[in-house]
Amino acid sequence: MLTLRQLQYLDALARHGHFGRAAQECAVSQPALSMQIHELERVLGAVLVEHCQGATVLTEIGAEVAQRAGAIMRATRDLTDCACSGGRLLSGSLRLGVIPTLAPYVLPRVLPELHRQHPDLRLDLLETQTNALLTRLAHGLLDVVLLALPIDKLELETLTLFDDRFLLAVPAGDPLPERSRVTTRDVNARKLILLEEGHCLREQALIYCARRSDADSNLGATSLTTIIQMVASGYGVTLLPEVAIDAEVRDDRVKLLRFVEPQPKRSIGLAWRSTSPRKADFLALGEMVVEALKVQGAKSASASRLRDVEARHAAPTNTPAKVRTSVT
Repeated sequence: MLTLRQLQYLDALARHGHFGRAAQECAVSQPALSMQIHELERVLGAVLVEHCQGATVLTEIGAEVAQRAGAIMRATRDLTDCACSGGRLLSGSLRLGVIPTLAPYVLPRVLPELHRQHPDLRLDLLETQTNALLTRLAHGLLDVVLLALPIDKLELETLTLFDDRFLLAVPAGDPLPERSRVTTRDVNARKLILLEEGHCLREQALIYCARRSDADSNLGATSLTTIIQMVASGYGVTLLPEVAIDAEVRDDRVKLLRFVEPQPKRSIGLAWRSTSPRKADFLALGEMVVEALKVQGAKSASASRLRDVEARHAAPTNTPAKVRTSVT
């Protein structure tokens, strides 16, 4: 008799293409997983898996069965989530994925309030790049992800939360004054330091500056912290998201410059499977993210620093400085 466990194992094998990694995800031994796959083949009367030169390859019918098995497993997880929540908002287990250029800056502001208001929520976090998050979301291994929008996935629903403007971070000794508004010409006249390939922030910076992916060199860091230290040491400049200023720019060797209008920015939001029964949870989570950022932003050092920058920009016109900081 066909079982959900067998479908789970086939789904994992299809995604990993490797018995060992599939067994590790399913928390079983490799022989146990292999035995269940063979039993599934016996029940269906079809060969699902071939072994070709040490590689695991699904047959044509195996790929079709695996695709349907994945859909069944996602529906099963959604059913379980619906039953476990019991209609209570943000309770039970929630698997949240976050991109690395948001996690260190948004989560410390949101998680304490989320725990305070919803103590029954068990939150499982995954921080990784966009493509990996979307793959895991599509396969039902995550419930919701916080990332940069838009994303071109018809099976997903999204909610825009806030706009995150970019500033140009340059060494303090750079001849550009802080009161100036910079352009792409100013960026392209300098060495641009970027995150490694795979980070959406890298692609957004390159698009804004109209550069090729190999614009400067093979420089590529895994974190904004590393990049800001390189900027502070005079190795180049970078586009820094406004949401990251509090955590990353505490060094007098770095100064921040505003761009001319329209200022470059990214839209931040949530994405989830359109079939998920937990839309109310995701809407509530999105509202909490926005509110937490507003409250923390009013107290943050970055808000004060940005007010200083804006005041310098406005000084020649003798008009009151006004800051519109939606994310800090």
